[in-house]
Order: sequence, then structure tokens, then C-alpha cells
Amino acid sequence: MTMSSTADSTTVLTGMYAAEAEYLAAGGPGEASFDLLAPFFAPDVELHQADALPYGGTWRGHKGMAQFFRVMGEVWESFEMVKQEFLATGETAVVLTQVRARARATGRELSFPILQTITVKDRRITEVRPFYWDTRAIADACSETTIYEHGRA
Repeated sequence: MTMSSTADSTTVLTGMYAAEAEYLAAGGPGEASFDLLAPFFAPDVELHQADALPYGGTWRGHKGMAQFFRVMGEVWESFEMVKQEFLATGETAVVLTQVRARARATGRELSFPILQTITVKDRRITEVRPFYWDTRAIADACSETTIYEHGRA
């Protein structure tokens, strides 16, 4: 772990989140080009989302990341990163993000934290592992199924 690799990780992440904001402001999936984000991700990047989420699973490579953003755009009407905190030590960074989002299917609004571990090698993101406090609440907000149908009346 060097101070240089820590600085590189922080620079890459800051740039990627700025590019993501630009991508979303330009209309996001279907409107904006993933080319805005591609330079920040390694060609073989892996994103591991919790299986319980509507966009769960492992997304691989630039094609997978572009598909992930498309699915996120289908699930969320809005997805705002309200506040972020970064901690980088060498190639590994931890990002705590407070999110405010509105589900497209239900119109429900949620505020929730996401903690991500992100690996940066050679100035590109190679792996992302997000952790959610309550995947059930997120999945429920995105589903037209009511809580009564889940047996939690």
C-alpha cells in the first residue's frame, strides 16, 4: 500500500462518481452513452449486487455494467447520492453513500445507506461489492406486491 495508490483510488472514485452524475443528468440509460463511465472501469470489472434486489447478481465487463445501469434505470425513477464518504487504503476503497430514491413501479421513496468496497488497480475499478442495510425494504419498495402478500400484515 502506497500513498500514491491511495491517491489514485480516491481520484478514480471521485472521477467515476462525477461521470455517473453527468451520465444521469444526461438522461441515464437509453439516453446517455455508457462511454462517459467506461474509462473508469477495467474491461473485466465485476459488480456483485445482492441477489434479493431487482438488479441482483454479478455484472461483468463494460457490457455488463451498461446493462446494470439500464436495469437500474428501469427500477428507479430517481436515484440521488445525497452524501458520500471515502476511505481509501491502497487498492481498496470503502465508500459510504446515503441514497434517496424513488421506485418506478410503486412511486415509493426511500432513503438508505449503501456501503461499497471497491478495488482499483492500474487506475481503473476492477471490482465493486455493495452492502445494503435492508435489501428487503428496497425490494419491497420496488415491487408492486403489497406487504400483505408477503404475509406481514
